Parts: sequence; C-alpha cells; structure tokens
Amino acid sequence: MPALIRAGGKGWGPDGKEADTNCVIPDSSYAPVYAASIEDCKANGALDPSTAGTVQNVGLMAQKAEEYGSHPTTFEIPHDGTVRMVLDTGDVIHEHAVEAGDIWRSASTRQAPIEDWVQLAIDRQALENCEAIFWLDETRAHDAELLKYVRPLLDKAGVSAKFQILDPEQATKVSFATIRAGKTSIAVTGNVLRDYLTDLFPILELGTSAKMLSIVKLMQGGGLFETGAGGSAPKHVEQLLEENHLRWDSLGEFCALGESLKFLGQVKGNKKAHVLGAAVDAATQGILDHDKSPGRKVGQPDNRDSHFYFALYWAQALAAQSEDAELAAHFAPIADSLAAAEDKIVAELAAVQGKPADTGGYFRANPAKTAAVMRPSATLNAIIG
Repeated sequence: MPALIRAGGKGWGPDGKEADTNCVIPDSSYAPVYAASIEDCKANGALDPSTAGTVQNVGLMAQKAEEYGSHPTTFEIPHDGTVRMVLDTGDVIHEHAVEAGDIWRSASTRQAPIEDWVQLAIDRQALENCEAIFWLDETRAHDAELLKYVRPLLDKAGVSAKFQILDPEQATKVSFATIRAGKTSIAVTGNVLRDYLTDLFPILELGTSAKMLSIVKLMQGGGLFETGAGGSAPKHVEQLLEENHLRWDSLGEFCALGESLKFLGQVKGNKKAHVLGAAVDAATQGILDHDKSPGRKVGQPDNRDSHFYFALYWAQALAAQSEDAELAAHFAPIADSLAAAEDKIVAELAAVQGKPADTGGYFRANPAKTAAVMRPSATLNAIIG
C-alpha cells in the first residue's frame, strides 16, 4: 500500500506495467490508516523529504506480544461449533461461534511487556520532547484492555499530559499534519501497526524502508538493531543472479551498525566502541551527502560500490577523530589507501556487472562462491583484508 500511494494509486500489473489500481483491505481496525493517508496525499501532495519531519515508532513486541508468536494458537476449525478459551478454574474468558474451515487465531499480551512498552514510550518522549500518540481505539476490545494498563502507568509517571490517545485513523491524520510541519511524532502502537507504520512513513517520504533503522530494546537490557525492506529481497537476488547487479540499499544496516556500537559503548563503558559508532554515523552521512546509494539498473553503482564508499568514509572519519589516537593511527593509512585507489576499485566493481552471477544456490548459497561475487575488487580486498 505505501508504494502504491506514493505512485499516485498505480500498481504493477501482470504485464509488468503500472496502472490505476483499486485496493480492498479486509481489516476494519487498520484499513482507515491507509484511507486517511490517501486522503492526505490527495489534498496536500507528496511528502518532501527535505522539509518533512519523521514518525518514530515504539512498538509492543516483547514475549510474543500480540500477533507475533500466535502460530501455536492458530487452528483450522474441523466442524461447526464453538471455540472457548477456558482457564484452569473452569471460567470461560472468551468464546466464538465458528464454522468448518474457519481459521481461528488467539493472540495475547502479558502484563510485563505492556509495562515495558509504556516505559519505552515515556523514555522516548522525554528524549525527543515531541508529540507522542498511543494509536489505540477505545471501541476495540483489545485496545480497551491495553488502555486499562496504559492510563494508570502514564498517570503514575506524571506524564499523561504529554501523550495523546487516538484511534488509528485520527492518529494518522494528526501525524501527517505534524510531519508536514517539519516536526517529529512518536507513534506508540501494537505490533501490527508497528509493522505497517515502519513501512508507511519511510516509503512515502523516501521511497523505501531500507533506509529505516529499528531499535528493539530487550527487557533484560540488550538490544536488537535492524532495518526494513526484506520483502523486496527476492527480486534483488533474482537481478543479482541474472545480471550481477545488487540494488539492495544497506543504509539501514549501516545505521544499525553505528547504533549497536554506540549501545555497546554505553552499556559496557567501551570508549572505542563509541568512537567506532560515531564514525559510522559520519560515514552514513557521507553516503547520503555524496549520493553513493545503489542504482536500480545494471551498469549503475550497486550495493558493492556503496560498501566501498562506506568503508572509505568510515576510515576517514576514524582517522580524523581526536578521541582515540590509537584508532586514528590505525585507520589513517587505510583511509589513504582507499582514497588513492578509488578509481581503480570502482572500475573493478563495474567490470563484473552485466553477466550472470553464480552463488552456488539460492536458499543455501555456497559461501566461497558468494564471497567471490560480493567481493570482486582485488584492490579493495588487498586493502581491507
């Protein structure tokens, strides 16, 4: 849906061409998010990434919260009847009339993940000092149960006035108004909306969610750092195998690397990790400033080019920083070598494009063959090892 909205309501047909498209979303809970997005774009035009703000997301994910982890409680109903959820005490807490062939799924959320989610939202809002919205619909049974925890926790923390609680349609409208004004909004959502929104806003603004970074704070103190756009990967691999051109954009992965290093520096008191992470941010900015992201077509720079430039900018940032003399001394000659060999490395990377690539398999690729495909520059390999 986000890609279709960005394209002005056009989708790709079986003939490989774009055409006007009608969409049916059989989901009364979240379909209004897309309806509101379409209406906003029709009224106000496309988002301008040079002026638009951003919608951050704090999602309820931990301990199989909501739809994640519900596969063990998903059933195909064998005959007409009633499904009941019964406690050990014998109390029936829920029941559904069903028919043969129905797919019935139960999803649940525990108290500890809800409390952790609310605290993450409080912490994020305090850090950003911006608009924050719980995307919860009081008329939806699941959301009403969540609000029984959310409101008392916000009151206890004394921050209720800093948060809005809006149904998804209203939250969408408010969020669009906020980012069109160049400001930041924090969307505090359940797990499904987390998945939807971390595609919706990045794609409408930038055309891809690959440039998006997701930071998942774990309840025991750890962290996960990930990027989006996994759904487009099969087409990218297909093009790599046919033309030896990989258009996958690793910018989100570069961001994740930087944040994970800084997180390591913070929780372990590792100063070198912090310096490395800060230099990653500088390198990522260099990719954007110098337009070194991959192109879509064979013959254009691809993922391997962007990795070379990331290595170059990272090494240069480490050589230039003054917080750690040892790291600066180590990376200065690497930065010089990469810069001096830039033309030769780029030529070696370009030379392999346009012919089929052999990775030794699709689901189970051969590591040696894949490494040869992904590291075709002998000059670059000699410098970085």
